[in-house]
Amino acid sequence: MSDQDQLASENDAPDEEIYELNRREVAAILEVVQENNRERLVELMESLHAADIADLLEQISANERRHLIALYGVEFDGEILSELDESIREEVIGVLNPEVLADAVRELESDDVVDLLEDLEEPQQEAILDALDDADRVVVEQAMAYPEDSAGRLMQREVVMAPEHWNVGEAIDFLRKSDELPEQFYHVVLIDPKMRPTGYVTLGKIMGSPRTVQLSDITEPSFHTIPVDRDEEDVAYAFNQYHLISAPVVDKDDRLVGVITIDDAMAVLDEEHEEDILRLAGVGEGSLTDRVIETTRQRFPWLAVNLVTAVLASLVIALFEDVIAGFVALAVLMPIVASMGGNAGTQSLTVAVRAIATKDLTGSNVWRVIRREVLVGLINGLIFAVAMGIVGVIWFGSPLLGLVIGIAMVINMVIAGLAGTVIPVALEKLGVDPALASGAFVTTVTDVVGFFAFLGLAAVMLL
Repeated sequence: MSDQDQLASENDAPDEEIYELNRREVAAILEVVQENNRERLVELMESLHAADIADLLEQISANERRHLIALYGVEFDGEILSELDESIREEVIGVLNPEVLADAVRELESDDVVDLLEDLEEPQQEAILDALDDADRVVVEQAMAYPEDSAGRLMQREVVMAPEHWNVGEAIDFLRKSDELPEQFYHVVLIDPKMRPTGYVTLGKIMGSPRTVQLSDITEPSFHTIPVDRDEEDVAYAFNQYHLISAPVVDKDDRLVGVITIDDAMAVLDEEHEEDILRLAGVGEGSLTDRVIETTRQRFPWLAVNLVTAVLASLVIALFEDVIAGFVALAVLMPIVASMGGNAGTQSLTVAVRAIATKDLTGSNVWRVIRREVLVGLINGLIFAVAMGIVGVIWFGSPLLGLVIGIAMVINMVIAGLAGTVIPVALEKLGVDPALASGAFVTTVTDVVGFFAFLGLAAVMLL
């Protein structure tokens, strides 16, 4: 059976074999690369989407990547560059033949070219810009002049527009005669004589309406304009909140300068969600393709912060050395109190950070959310306090010990709910990313309060 037949038969395998399928497909492609068989390589990769090829390049080693790109040659698609992880994009651009790079970049929309340039060093940026036609280069350089992470960087300059006084027939005739329509678009934007957008019409409405109908009579109620300097997070929020498919971008004089489409807005949302998850875990913006030194550098600062907080918790324990020495059972039980508080705090923290990111947690409802989290902590604390009180009595035969751990559990769970909500809200008010810094503070609070409450109560009630 040939490689292609084997891959075709594997594609018919059930879903549970998909991991094995991917592994074998990669192995088959690498085999033809080692054989230097360009014809077979092109044949095997012909059916792959650009995103799948990008995944392939991310999974293999740097040496295999260089050989594959060199052998693939002129078949390299510009969309592959858009789909690549930022951590290896620069490396791939450096490997590509200049002529192949030029052809690949010319296939991209202006917003995709800007996205490529943002994460590259100056030599690679120049290589990309030199590959563009003069008109396209001017458009891209204008976009790069806008602030980073703004709508101006996110938009594409290829906009399909029509005068607001046109009818459907005139719009259809214009679209049919136009030689440079974007590869994908959803609306025709209506503009007044001063180039200000006044509405937009979906392609479906245009194709389904009689030719004599005025475009202004079939505009969409979802029409929103985006200021060119609007933060891209706010842009993504607007798309998600108002169910937009595309939105015109305007300058300070309300003149049309570009358009943002839903795929770009959703990409921003995905990036923000991924960034929040990674930051909550204290790993920065790490990737599986990062080098050891780079990964170490990203993780070290937060491990150092964690060490400091652990030392702080240990100092609290040291204050009660005599209590622990007099009642050894405390050493066995105190990690339970801290651990339960830490988990409860992380739950509240995760909900709060997510709500802040989606703008669901605001000044108008923050106190209601705080009360809810405190009450949840109180109820859970009481339930687990009863359970641990019983454990304390059965395990160590001491009702007082059971009472101590029960009260400490309630206190720490309540504080965990409070800290998990208040800390990210306070950091956000101070302009600090709550996903980045909240975890260390919440852990410190729950550890310190948990140990202090448990050991302090033990010192008063047991000795």
